[in-house]
Parts: sequence; C-alpha cells; structure tokens
Amino acid sequence: MEPLPVIVKHQGKRYDVELEPNTTGDLFKSQLYSLTGVEPERQKILVKGKQLKDDMNLSTLGLKAGHLFMMMGTPSSDGAAAAVVRPPKEAVRFVEDMTEAEAAKAAGAMPSGLQNLGNTCYLNSTLQTLRAVPELQAELQNFKPTASGSNTTGSSLFGGLGQSLDGAQGSSELTTSLRDLYQQMSETQEGFPPFVFLNTLRTVFPQFAQKAKSGNGFAQQDAEEAWSQIISRLRQTLQLKDSAGGGGGPAAATTTNETSGQQSNKVSFVDKYFAGRTETILECDEPAAKEGGEEAIKGEDVFLKLDCHIDQRVNHLGDGLLAGLEEKIEKRSSVLGRDAVYTKKSRIARLPKYLTVHFVRFYWKRDVQKKAKILKKVTFPPELDVVEYCTEGLKRALVPIRDKIRDVRKDEQDIERARKRQKRSQDAEAEEKKADGPVSEGQLAHEQRLKAGKKTTAKGGDQEMPDVPIKTDAEIEAERFESITRAKKEIVELIDPSLAADDGANKTGLYELRAIITHQGASADSGHYTAYVKKDGKDGGEADGKWWWFNDDKVSEVDAEKIEGLSGGGETHSALILLYRAIPLPTVESSSSKEAVKSES
Repeated sequence: MEPLPVIVKHQGKRYDVELEPNTTGDLFKSQLYSLTGVEPERQKILVKGKQLKDDMNLSTLGLKAGHLFMMMGTPSSDGAAAAVVRPPKEAVRFVEDMTEAEAAKAAGAMPSGLQNLGNTCYLNSTLQTLRAVPELQAELQNFKPTASGSNTTGSSLFGGLGQSLDGAQGSSELTTSLRDLYQQMSETQEGFPPFVFLNTLRTVFPQFAQKAKSGNGFAQQDAEEAWSQIISRLRQTLQLKDSAGGGGGPAAATTTNETSGQQSNKVSFVDKYFAGRTETILECDEPAAKEGGEEAIKGEDVFLKLDCHIDQRVNHLGDGLLAGLEEKIEKRSSVLGRDAVYTKKSRIARLPKYLTVHFVRFYWKRDVQKKAKILKKVTFPPELDVVEYCTEGLKRALVPIRDKIRDVRKDEQDIERARKRQKRSQDAEAEEKKADGPVSEGQLAHEQRLKAGKKTTAKGGDQEMPDVPIKTDAEIEAERFESITRAKKEIVELIDPSLAADDGANKTGLYELRAIITHQGASADSGHYTAYVKKDGKDGGEADGKWWWFNDDKVSEVDAEKIEGLSGGGETHSALILLYRAIPLPTVESSSSKEAVKSES
C-alpha cells in the first residue's frame, strides 16, 4: 500500500510524516524518534481520542491523508529516569458532542452556504467571495455604526464614488447587516437565508429590486454590479486609523477631533486593502498637436478593480490587463481647435493587498436589448505576476524581492526533493536487508566496522575509508531551516522603506488566486452564478490545494483541476471576477525557534 501522509503535532511544532498503513505503534514511535529526539518509551501519542498502543496496527484505525496525531513527551537528558508526560491542556472533544456553532467553527469544517431566495445567486456568490477576506471579517466584527453612518470620524477618501440617495445611513445599514450575516453564517453549516441583507441591499440600491419581465419574482442581476456597489458602501463606512503614518492606502484623509482639536489620519478599509493607484499620461495621437506645442498631461487615478477587456487578440489574462492599461479617448485639442483622438497610458504605482480582476464579458446588444456574453476562452494563472504593469519606480522596488522569493522557493523544492530521494534510498536499503534474511554475527561485525570507517581486506588488515555520513531527517530539516532563514532575512532587508510602511500594499508584485465568481449562461440577465474559494490550511498549516465550491446552499470540495476549467469557451461556468491576494513576505523565525530545531537534530 502507498504511504499515507499524516501530521504529528509536538510541542507547538508540526511534522509531515509518511505513514506506512500496516505499521504498528512501536514502529511509528521509532519513526517519530528520528524527527523529535523523544525516545519511544517516553512518547505518548493520541489518535482518535485514545492513546496509541505499541502493538496496535494503524491500518485498523481507518486513517485518511492529513490526519492529525498529538504527541507528548520530552527527550531524556544525561540519565533522566522518568519521562515527563503531561496531559493535554484541553480535553479531546468529538464533533458529535459539539453544538452546531462549535462544529461550524472547528478547524476544517465545511462552511455555510446561502439559500437562493429567487434569482439571488448573483448575490450569494458575491457574498461568499467577500467572506474569503479575513481582514474584512475582523473589521466587520469591530464595526459600530455612529450617527454619521461610519464607525469612525473619518470620511471617504475619494468622495462621490458610489453615492446614492440614501447616503451615509444606507451605507451604515448595509454594513451592519453584512456584519450580522457573516456572524450568523459562522455559526452553522447549513444553507442560511440572507433575507435581511437582501432587503437592505434592495432598499439602498433599488436596481436590485427590479421585477422579472415575466412578472414572477425578481429579475436576475449582474454579480459584478453587486460586488461594486457593496464595495463602494464598505468604502464609506469602514474607516481605520492610519497607524503607519500615511502608508495605509492610495491617500489618507486628515480629520480634526472636535473635542481635542488634534489632527489624525484616517483611511478607508477598502482603500487600504483593495484600492490601487495608477500614474497616467494623456497624449494626442496627431503629430500636428505635438508640433504645435501641446504637452502630454500627467495624472493619477485610483482603481478598485482591474478590467480585462476581451477581444480576438486576448487569450490570457495578462493580455487583457495590458490592453486595459491603454485606452483611446476623443477630446478637444486646444492646439488643433477641434476634437482629436488621445491615447491614455496607465501604469500601476500602488498595488493593493487584494487585487480584484473583472473579465468584461457582458456588453449591451441593441438588437435583443440585453447584456450579451462574450464566450471566448481566456486563461488565468493561479499565481499572477503584475510587475510588468507597474511604473519604473515601483518595478525597481519589487523586482529584487520577487526574484529572491523565487530563489527561496527553488531552494525549498531542491531540499524537499533531496529528502525524498534519501528516504527512497533508505527504504530500498531496508527492503534489501529484509530480503537477505537474518544477519549472521560475522556479517554484523563486518557492517559495524564499515560504519566505523573501516573495510576488511583480503589479508585481514584494515584500510581507512572516507567518512560519508548519512543525514537524518532532523538534520536535513535543520539545514533547510538555516538556509531558508538566511534568505528570508535578506528579503526583509531588500524592502524599500516607503513600501514597508504601507501595510495594506503588495510588496512582492506576486498574487495568489483566492476566490472566483463564475457565470454559466449566455447573458447577464439569465444563467447562474457560483463562487469558488480556496481552502485555508488547518491549524495554520499548509493548505491542501483544494477549493470550496459555493453553489447557493450546496457546498462541496473540489480539486484545483476544476479551477483550470473556468476559463470560458462556451456557456458553461466561466470566471467573471477573480480575487487575488498578495503573496506574503516570509517571516523570520525567532532565535528560540531556531534553537528548538537544532536541538531535535
């Protein structure tokens, strides 16, 4: 049988272990001894709520990949006689003994879906995608509406975006109902009906209360419009203190406390984490304008999403993004005295932590009077490199960090491959010895002399052999730790100070895909919307690469291969909105963690 990958947690550390399904408890303890340095007789291992016995065959437990073992015990030191084994800090609890809310919050629990209340799949998919932003969840929990409709005294940084007749009060009600909805969803694994939020959305934005042409129920809506309107309201209501001293977003609003008279910087949560900034150059295409002395106009724009326009030339997301950063505008030229065509070129000067990308698949088709869909296939990567779309100044800051991160990844992969090769070699050697049968005393003595660096010759003498030590798994892990730690420190030192001060920005130029809103059908006013959200790792560990698929109240787990099929090319599910998250800077472990790794080698 194939080895089963499992996880062993010991003294706050996690070990990835390949478990032979038919192994016994004592052999498994011997395997852990090489990793932790804790002798088998001093180990206490908990599996499925009970202690692992030495003679227990692990194949009888029905374990699955990724199963978590809890190990207790410390290695002996200079003749210590008694093992120091402590009971777990918290009693082991089984899922069947938990309340519904506790089960929903357990690590790895299936998240709640949302019931379709009549053509509301566009909203359900939008809400599930926004829920994939942990910073938003935390800020919503702290949200307390005030008389001004905001949770602070700050104002929107770029006023006028998304304003409606309901003003601040409507924004506050929408944010409050979103906070309550996510709280209720976190306490159940069943499909939840978002009645309150839906009614609030339709009150604040009457366009979503439009009736179906058939007269039965409400009309289907565009998920991108729902996304943009919700984001615009969150932009007004969720205001943060700019503790970084101006590094919290594309700009910061300075407000004055009416009581103390002191000034403080405020920044919108959306501006900090979702807003980017571009530098633009607007130039007339006609040479006569330049010859007449007309100069290019430089400016700045703030964006909350990047549009990927689709035409016959666009086959990949990068093609569409690059095309979207250059547009033609017709305006009056003062030099020519008439209208002329201008080219507006944009380059990104600030990258947000969360980058929203919109595939512009819908367009208004006059002959049928509805939003038709562009069905062309456009591929998108799980990791997006946007450095080439940036200004020269931002490129200079990002390129060294991006390249160093890629070097670290390559080193990690090389070390992991070496570890696997060594393990295969050790396993093959063990199988060979097993096939040879029992070892005689003479053979055993001969092997011991070889291990001591000697080789028996035909004349009975000894000849020196070169010492080629075989590293243990713990030694390889310690070596890996040392190498990666040095590289991480170098990355931190490469960060530009102004970029380091902006804790809501992307500092690597690299993004990982975290969520997708898809559409199935031929027009925006029909069809079906769903959402895909990448799973987080359990207990802070590495993720397994799988995704949650939210199809209204139906939630299922799918493999990464499913995501590759969402590029379009027909009326099947195709990506409409992509949510990318900045790849985080690697953290440098403390010296105490470093010594802990060394001690286990």
